[in-house]
Amino acid sequence: MKSSNKLKIFLIIILIAIIGVIAGRYFIGQHFQKKFSVRPDPGVIVEIVTKKSFFDSIETFGTAIASNSKTYRVKKDEIDGSFDSEGKIVKKGDTIIKLKTDETILADFEGKLGKREIAQGVLGTDSFIITLDDSSKIVIDIKIPENFVGILKNGLDAEIKSDAFNKTFYGKIDSVSSRVDPSTRSILARVVVENKDYELIPGQLLSVKIIYNKTETLGISERSITIQGDTAFVYVVKDESVVERRNIKIGQRNFGLVSIIDGLNENEKIVSEGISKVRDKGKIKIINKPN
Repeated sequence: MKSSNKLKIFLIIILIAIIGVIAGRYFIGQHFQKKFSVRPDPGVIVEIVTKKSFFDSIETFGTAIASNSKTYRVKKDEIDGSFDSEGKIVKKGDTIIKLKTDETILADFEGKLGKREIAQGVLGTDSFIITLDDSSKIVIDIKIPENFVGILKNGLDAEIKSDAFNKTFYGKIDSVSSRVDPSTRSILARVVVENKDYELIPGQLLSVKIIYNKTETLGISERSITIQGDTAFVYVVKDESVVERRNIKIGQRNFGLVSIIDGLNENEKIVSEGISKVRDKGKIKIINKPN
């Protein structure tokens, strides 16, 4: 009888220990599940929907030409003194050089002086040429394929770039030829570029972009749009902490921007980076201050 009681007590202790282990594992599991299942809201970068410029363009090349140029041929032994004004900006009527005959060569217009030696045998080795270029405005003659005849017109904006400068110069189409060249099937147009600091110089090869069909419309960055089949959508920020998926209709694309035809309003906030981490009606944390 005593052995039977001892066995029962032993079994009860084992049962209680098993129940204790099971209960302990359960409550420990619940603790860690609560601790680690609460994930922080994903951090995202947002942007504000604003109006942006969209346009079509024609790209070509052309050579820089001074708006006005003149050359003065001079013999070295006729100069009273020496010519040391190369690179100087002179005004109309300023003295360019004095001659031993008491004559002076005057500037016919405002411009920048230069000097060019003459090859032997042309005018003699004792001669050189003084150049005067009015480069405050640069002229570029460009050839455009004839299929753009209906687009080209005076006043169209032009963006000009040179490999020598990390900047864009701006000009406009000043004139368009009245004829198409039958040999090249192209039409000639002239672009005039403001160059008040005389940075561009005659003879430079320049890239020219003619801007047309320019419009101002709502636009957002291309990376903020998700496309699935024929559907395009973005995540719109609501109450600064929740996002809402919204289908949109997109239009023209320009340099990483996409125009919005329908689906968004000006000044709304949308997620532009971190899209893969958000879900419709999900919470977010904005980590930037959009302008």
